[in-house]
Amino acid sequence: MSSSSRTVLVIGGGAAGSAATILLRRAGIDVDLVEARHDWNATAGSGITLQGNALRVLRELGVWEQVRASGHGFDSVGITAPDGTVLHVAHDVRTGGDDLPATVGMQRPVLQRILVDAVRAGGARVRLGTRPSSFDQDGDGVDVRFTDGTEGRYDLVIAADGVGSATRAALGIAARPEPTGMAIWRVAAPRPDGLTRTDLAYGGPAYIAGYCPTGENTIYAYVVEANRDRASIPAADFADEMRRLTCAYGGFWPEITSHITDPAAVNYTWFDRMLVEGSWHRGRVVLAGDAAHCCPPTLAQGAALSLEDSWVLAGLLAGADVWDDALLQAYYERRIARVRPVVEASVQIGRWQLEGARDADVPGLMGRVMTGLRELP
Repeated sequence: MSSSSRTVLVIGGGAAGSAATILLRRAGIDVDLVEARHDWNATAGSGITLQGNALRVLRELGVWEQVRASGHGFDSVGITAPDGTVLHVAHDVRTGGDDLPATVGMQRPVLQRILVDAVRAGGARVRLGTRPSSFDQDGDGVDVRFTDGTEGRYDLVIAADGVGSATRAALGIAARPEPTGMAIWRVAAPRPDGLTRTDLAYGGPAYIAGYCPTGENTIYAYVVEANRDRASIPAADFADEMRRLTCAYGGFWPEITSHITDPAAVNYTWFDRMLVEGSWHRGRVVLAGDAAHCCPPTLAQGAALSLEDSWVLAGLLAGADVWDDALLQAYYERRIARVRPVVEASVQIGRWQLEGARDADVPGLMGRVMTGLRELP
């Protein structure tokens, strides 16, 4: 079957779904992308930390120059005391190779707009505000009915519909995200003069207090605590709750805290972990990104792993004459060996903090995992 006669449905227009769509279209494969949200996630999230291995994929997508111009690149992370005293500055591993920064911080909606523009430029058929309602597979393809009453037939379906993936559940895959015991408050804020990298404070009223520059004039800031019953925290109190935690920190924090005033701008989420084991496909429906795995952001690898999934999967599909079970299982085997250590390390770092482990080698574990990510996925 020629590439031009193949059709793929991509479910979800986030990083993984957009990347898969861009790469498959470049290979001459017909792609329909459906996204449940009418606004295509245009305002979702405050900021995002992109490690070098994420930047490597974004360069393959043809959007690296836009990302570089829109975000802020840096190569080190500071460890501070709660009062802001810098205790140590570590040089980050350039996981994308020496010709890319170790890290770029940027506003998440800006990254989403860049990916959306690239998807549209690639010629995919995009439909917003709809999602699949049923799948009917046979040996040659998948018949899909959508919530807007339409239907279509595809040679393959890529489910990149996030950590709460309805497709994963519909396929009968039992894996579900599980809380790790921690939660994070996040907010976007103006960038203080002199703030040029991520700094992390351990201790104080939160487990971690940190921030990341996301552009010339912006940052996102976050504090990590033990998770609480979300129903017990009224949304109207989000700014007050985050300020209560951040006001105990020094350095740049007093200036950042002064801008935490709008509860609608503050996001509170639990840390979850999930890793689908055995295979990431059932028939001709295959998972990618957060639908297949998620982990706490302690290594800032969520977006990178999702982008890598799409790069690997699209490469295998574009290079194969036959799309069969063996090909999709090869995708899983290639990805699981890379994803599992990141998920396990991300969870372990949080567990050490919850347990108050004094002898935990966090820098050593992080260094080993990040060094391994320099290898091509």
